Amino acid sequence: MDGFIPSHGGYRDLLSYRKALIVFQVTQLFCERFLDQRDRTVDQMIQAARSGKQNIIEASMASGTSKETEIKLTNVARASLEELLEDYRDFLLVRDLPLWDKNDRKALFVRGLGRSADESYETYRTYLETRAAEVVANIAICLIHQANYLLDQQIRALEKAFLKEGGLRERMTRARLNARNDGHKPR
Repeated sequence: MDGFIPSHGGYRDLLSYRKALIVFQVTQLFCERFLDQRDRTVDQMIQAARSGKQNIIEASMASGTSKETEIKLTNVARASLEELLEDYRDFLLVRDLPLWDKNDRKALFVRGLGRSADESYETYRTYLETRAAEVVANIAICLIHQANYLLDQQIRALEKAFLKEGGLRERMTRARLNARNDGHKPR
């Protein structure tokens, strides 16, 4: 008989995690290159990027015993990245720098890079380390939109799975009833 705690913790395989990791690395570089290190925004941006990544990890690790926690933490990751997205938009806004339209050829180019099966920070390194602040901010915005899309899809899939399979208590009850029935067959 299978146990009632499903396998969990495979966050490194999640596209949302891999994208959030890139967003975190991009944000670290962006803050080092373009912001005064004494600015409170630096810490807020790095913490929002870190929270996006870390909450995906925590959600994945909690998924075996609490679907509710998994859903909540995945949503916290999504909310953190939304906060970070607004920080990048604010950076552009207060400096009167352009925000790329989602169909701008540069945004489409960045989205195309994101389709690579082995996408990592290295995929973007040349652009991030050599381009102006407005370009790097817009690249980060594109990446955050991609991460948010993946997290939205993940949250919807978690909701469907919960409705279909239930939570830990339901699995525990089914497992206990199955164990009781298997151990007490009529003679």
